Amino acid sequence: MPTKPKRPCRMTGCPNLADDGELYCSAHKKAANYEYNHYRRDPETKKRYGRAWKRIRDRHIREHPLCEECLKRNIYKLAEEVHHKLPLSDGGTHDRSNLISLCRSCHMKSHGLLGTRSPHSFDD
Repeated sequence: MPTKPKRPCRMTGCPNLADDGELYCSAHKKAANYEYNHYRRDPETKKRYGRAWKRIRDRHIREHPLCEECLKRNIYKLAEEVHHKLPLSDGGTHDRSNLISLCRSCHMKSHGLLGTRSPHSFDD
């Protein structure tokens, strides 16, 4: 199946191309994520997503490796994200019953419906 063409990296002056679905090339992706997490992300959010969350997320992805929303439509796609059905900011927990494995596009759709994240979180 053909893939989408690569796009230019969004870092100013970078001549490299970013992979499908990415905003930055591999050379600038880590720096852009650091800048977002360090300067733009709410400090309260940083407290909720620490080392314990990373272990929970990794365990959930191992147990549920396919996107659960895509599976409902009989599409087999690897999960890349773990989503809270009830957001932590609304009283949700890291309990297994509150987690769902999603591919990146389904995760962005769910946040778009909730209005909690813009599709291009690094743009401003």
